[in-house]
Amino acid sequence: MPYAVIARYRCEPEDAETIREALLRMREHTRREPGNLQYVVHADTEDSAFILYEQYVDRAAFDAHAASGHFAEHILGTVRPKLTGRTVRFGEILP
Repeated sequence: MPYAVIARYRCEPEDAETIREALLRMREHTRREPGNLQYVVHADTEDSAFILYEQYVDRAAFDAHAASGHFAEHILGTVRPKLTGRTVRFGEILP
């Protein structure tokens, strides 16, 4: 069953450009993953925040994504250390 992730990342204004660039690099890598269906990055124009909407063919495809080298580099290495807040929701996409 298709699997979705919705994440909201908040940061200090001075870190927004670094996070934006890392998320856009991440998008390039993720869209080439065989199990990825969609990876959309939104910049919140009212706040220093980003919203990600991701779709994968199934949970295993997401798990492979989270175990990838580009996830370790861009998300774990660049994005997360600069966040002031993070919420992530996971779920199956209903038919």
